[in-house]
Amino acid sequence: MDVIVIDTPQLGDRSYLVHDGKHALVIDAQRDIDRVEAAASAAGVEITHVAETHIHNDYLTGGLVYARKHGVAYLVNAADEVAFERTPIADGETVEVGELAVKAVATPGHTHNHLSFVVSHGDQQAVFSGGSVLYGSVGRTDLLGREHMVGLTHDQYASARRLAKEADAAAELYPTHGFGSFCSSGPATGAGGSTLGEQFETNHVYTDADEEHFVSDLIANLTAYPSYYVHMGPGNSAGPGEPDLGVPESLDPKELRTRLEAGEWVVDLRNRVAYASEHLKGTISFEYGNGNSFSTYLGWLFPYDRKLTLVGSREDVENAIRDLSRIGIDSPDAALGEDPRALAPEAAVSSYPRVDWEGMLAERRPDEVILDVRRADEYEASRIEGAVNIPLHELLTRLDEVPAGRLWVHCGSGYRSGVAASLLERAGHDVVQVDDAFDRAAAAGLPIAA
Repeated sequence: MDVIVIDTPQLGDRSYLVHDGKHALVIDAQRDIDRVEAAASAAGVEITHVAETHIHNDYLTGGLVYARKHGVAYLVNAADEVAFERTPIADGETVEVGELAVKAVATPGHTHNHLSFVVSHGDQQAVFSGGSVLYGSVGRTDLLGREHMVGLTHDQYASARRLAKEADAAAELYPTHGFGSFCSSGPATGAGGSTLGEQFETNHVYTDADEEHFVSDLIANLTAYPSYYVHMGPGNSAGPGEPDLGVPESLDPKELRTRLEAGEWVVDLRNRVAYASEHLKGTISFEYGNGNSFSTYLGWLFPYDRKLTLVGSREDVENAIRDLSRIGIDSPDAALGEDPRALAPEAAVSSYPRVDWEGMLAERRPDEVILDVRRADEYEASRIEGAVNIPLHELLTRLDEVPAGRLWVHCGSGYRSGVAASLLERAGHDVVQVDDAFDRAAAAGLPIAA
């Protein structure tokens, strides 16, 4: 048995291609299935089955598209209510994929109908745990509503023990979440690999012998998650179509100017340094290619009923289109180029200052507000004394709470403060972006409260 990891760091998830040298199974495929097709071609194997561990909350699946396109079986829990034909599978059932035996094991917790798959090939064994047991923790249990959270957290605890009975300690463990996805909970480590047995020794779902303590501790540490999740479950139950990943023709300058003046969502993909220096007035800064924040934060803030226009290089636009398709933002328009004045010569341009902590200390007046746009849990753990906290993901709905006067906007690394500064400037505020790591603030001389 060989397992090929198809990593999607932009969302913090993994898909898997599992094969015996001839026949293969795909587990939790992302929507852009050309990566799955390329992996199968490179391995010289034929995919005969596609499987889902659960109806995903953080991305749209490519499982249905792949199954229809290639005429293969699509394994989805028989208990899930879906609007498409699938090959139903239930707890305890085993499917043969070439020489592989694929057993479905009910592991509710992340969702009610969550399955894990225990795959055996001779004396080899692997566990594909989806959003059940992760490296260091388990999948979060609040995505189906707070009313289900306590019961699902108890289910996670029981499901981990069910997996321990269904698979050997030496079995390699392959979770879908836990690599940066907000579907993770608690202290997920993001490790590159692990066995089930290693998790027995290190994962709090196994090391905490008190189920009530585990439940209360996990729930207490759940933090905010992206608002676009609300679209993913229904989209996956309905059956996502194949995305159009092509780059559209560039908008002409007049049309781009019209959209800016109308207040439409026009997103500048350039790095935040270039954006702060000069940008088309009315655009919003979502830097592409610096870490894996783009999809998460754009999806978190973007109103799904609006039209999106991307501004940037052809390469960045192409990559952004692929990333956004995974969360159901399809077919954005584009203005190709990185020179704001050339893209729309008659449109207004703007800029705002960008500083580090030392710059803020040197230039800020005592009466000017420091605006912290990190999540509330980050702010509560450690903050600059006197800073006002409005998390980035709440900013658009709380603009009336933003203090008057010049704002010194910071976050944890500079990415979110860049987005926030652009939104605030767009709303008419006088902003300075603090583009620095929060963990440098104390050393730079800022007073820190905890």
